Amino acid sequence: MLGLTAEIWQPVRLTLQLALLTTVILILMGAPLAFWLARSRWRWKEVVGALVAIPLVLPPTVLGFYLLVALGPHGPGGWLASLWGGRTLAFSFPGLVFGSVLFSMPFVVQPIRNAFEAMGDRPLEVAATLRASPWRAFWTVAVPLARPGFLTGAILGFAHTVGEFGVVLMIGGNIPGETNVLSIAIFDYVETSQWAQANLLAGGMVVFSFCAILAMMLIEKRIGGTAS
Repeated sequence: MLGLTAEIWQPVRLTLQLALLTTVILILMGAPLAFWLARSRWRWKEVVGALVAIPLVLPPTVLGFYLLVALGPHGPGGWLASLWGGRTLAFSFPGLVFGSVLFSMPFVVQPIRNAFEAMGDRPLEVAATLRASPWRAFWTVAVPLARPGFLTGAILGFAHTVGEFGVVLMIGGNIPGETNVLSIAIFDYVETSQWAQANLLAGGMVVFSFCAILAMMLIEKRIGGTAS
């Protein structure tokens, strides 16, 4: 029976590293952005919201193409890479992280925004009467109350990053140990007729997807039970 050999484990490990790092970055970046989208009264805030959500409808190859241009030697990514002696951020793990953050952003920001909006104005108004600063009220009042949104966003962001294909193929290619993540490895195994390896990884993805969906359903059920 085929097991997790070093060849198969490598894309699994790389994918988990990419998904974990992407999720952490998105939580740290997405929480303030989601709070601003939920609370701001700026008339054009939905333009920002649409820009955040555009990966939901934009074909991954289109986003991947423009990221490839931006991360290439003639784009901003080339300038950044030159700071440590490189030529490009494309076809590298840092480039994958950057692309994954943009591609998975709506899956993290939107659930957190929904949680902040459901919280209402009252908790922050009470915090203000107790002379809590806006920053302190955000961390001690808003974030704990929006915890279900954070959990849902983290699960969605992690799972979506694990399943990426189009974007990572465009900006990462298929470099073993560097950009050869699970979705690319499955495609590569099918291309070379290594059906057993492809089936093992694809079956693992099915189980993982089921667990992610089940976790979100249980969170929503718990929220509904608490609210009632």
